[in-house]
Amino acid sequence: MDVPTAAAVAFVALLLLYPWPLLGSVRAQFSAGGCTFDDGPGVCDYHQDLYDDFEWVHVSAQEPHYLPPEMPQGSYMVVDSSNHDPGKKARLQLPTMGENDTHGIDFSYLLYSQKGLNPGTLNILVRVNKQPLANPIWNVTGFGGNDWLRAELAVSTFWPNEYRVIFEAEVSGWRSGYIAIDDIQVLSYPCDKSPHFLRLGDVEVNAGQNATFQCIATGRDAVHNKLWLQRRNGEDIPVAQTKNINHRRFAASFRLQEVTKTDQDLYRCVTQSERGSGVSNFAQLIVREPPRPIAPPQLLGVGPTYLLIQLNANSIIGDGPIILKEVEYRMTSGSWTETHAVNAPTYKLWHLDPDTEYEIRILLTRPGEGGTGLPGPPLITRTKCAEPMRTPKTLKIAEIQARRIAVDWESLGYNITRCHTFNVTICYHYFRGHNESRADCLDMDPKAPQHVVNHLPPYTNVSLKMILTNPEGKKDSEETIIQTDEDVPGTCASQIPPRNIL
Repeated sequence: MDVPTAAAVAFVALLLLYPWPLLGSVRAQFSAGGCTFDDGPGVCDYHQDLYDDFEWVHVSAQEPHYLPPEMPQGSYMVVDSSNHDPGKKARLQLPTMGENDTHGIDFSYLLYSQKGLNPGTLNILVRVNKQPLANPIWNVTGFGGNDWLRAELAVSTFWPNEYRVIFEAEVSGWRSGYIAIDDIQVLSYPCDKSPHFLRLGDVEVNAGQNATFQCIATGRDAVHNKLWLQRRNGEDIPVAQTKNINHRRFAASFRLQEVTKTDQDLYRCVTQSERGSGVSNFAQLIVREPPRPIAPPQLLGVGPTYLLIQLNANSIIGDGPIILKEVEYRMTSGSWTETHAVNAPTYKLWHLDPDTEYEIRILLTRPGEGGTGLPGPPLITRTKCAEPMRTPKTLKIAEIQARRIAVDWESLGYNITRCHTFNVTICYHYFRGHNESRADCLDMDPKAPQHVVNHLPPYTNVSLKMILTNPEGKKDSEETIIQTDEDVPGTCASQIPPRNIL
């Protein structure tokens, strides 16, 4: 028989011949982080927490102790609740571990009191990367008898993260009894009885959206276990939905509603049963703020029906990358809004109304649902006036007398003037004998479409026209020629027969 084979036979024989406590001792030699406490916690690199209230006590099988005779024999760690005030805690820390996998930790524990009272609570905590302690991932409380019970932890961690398991004993209000742990084993593979999680991935969402973590667990009857999502600061989030994938695997969904930057943190999945607990790696919830321009767009050019702008969207509040830029504009006096996608640093808004004030904003979008930010600051500007749409209609003669003519003109709306600021002018001229002539133009009130031209000579042809003017141009109506009446001395106006108006 060769040497390796002989060694293997000797090892198997050793396992079969010696009782179970020795089996734990042998395993401890090959499993970093395990401990049987035969020689105390120090040789296993276990440490008392420097910031707890008191310390765990080592009981040695080789030395006398003060415990009642019904307590188990052997070496283990214990807390005597009668020596401490209610709520006080003692923590024992395992060595830091960083295997890039899921593996199991199993241990023995008991909670015993001679009076059958509750001695306190045994909590298991898992600290990742020296971060603050979160809530326990597993705990047990109440009287459990003086026999050792067994529990498992399935801890998942992935490079470059590392973690440390902490056993915490908390004294109850009864201040009676004992909390003890023993035979801690760290296995390089997942536990058999306690469910374990596959790797939990980071979740990235935009602010204001719902974030969902999906935890996939493996283990028999795992779907019936208690499940929650644990935040690094200790907050626990209940499960929203569970779904069986097969008889040994299920998925649990955890939903955070309308998240904000304050929700950005590390989260992990926890499942607990009577037989133990499983905890996943920490994954990050990344909350992105949809982008918003800091400055309004810049006006580069203006015309009667267009505005040329520069988006001015390089400086933003929020997160990128920017995958879409849009121009949102509207009349300041209107209720409608129109949006155009833009793929250049400048943009020309066409088909606008002349002499109209517009409000223009820029919208930016990053990837993901709800990635469009609030509109940036507005550019409020006005288009130029356009040349009047057409010439005014010919003046209408409302009344003719010997020395005056009353004229009417059409109502001039914005659709004709193409500008809110315009002028209406009535011009007339006439000729008399001896080469005498007269011409004049009178500015009218645009809101009163009627005027009387006075001080005309009787029985004279008078030429009249209307001129519509705005800042961008003018339009002249056709001339109207009308003759004033004769001046009949001594005849009352009421006796003059009516005359057809041309």
